[in-house]
Amino acid sequence: MSITYKWGSDFDNTALNALHAEGFDHAPHQTDWRARLERHSLGWVCAWEDSSLVGFVNVVWDGGVHAFILDTLVARQHRSRGVGASLIATAAREARAAQCEWLHVDFEEHLSPFYFDACGFKKTTAGLIAL
Repeated sequence: MSITYKWGSDFDNTALNALHAEGFDHAPHQTDWRARLERHSLGWVCAWEDSSLVGFVNVVWDGGVHAFILDTLVARQHRSRGVGASLIATAAREARAAQCEWLHVDFEEHLSPFYFDACGFKKTTAGLIAL
């Protein structure tokens, strides 16, 4: 398995919608990811195996020093092989290159070992309001 990681990589909306549906266990949507990412993101990382999209992470930001991880996705058959950690490492490197000082993430409890152990995030106090 040879995976390549590309910052700001071109992608097909249908492929990303399918990966998102698999990752978050819902029916595929018709989201225009390109328009969304260009409007709100510092950048994104795509993981490719040959010409197949097998991973993705979105890096949104505040226009200053804070970047935020959203939509970390790895195709089911590629999970537990370091693809997700490599996506995050690439995202962190690129956010640092863009002069960001902080990379934030929030996640469900069962993902703690991934984000804390595999990716190196530190525990912080944060708040959330469900809208």
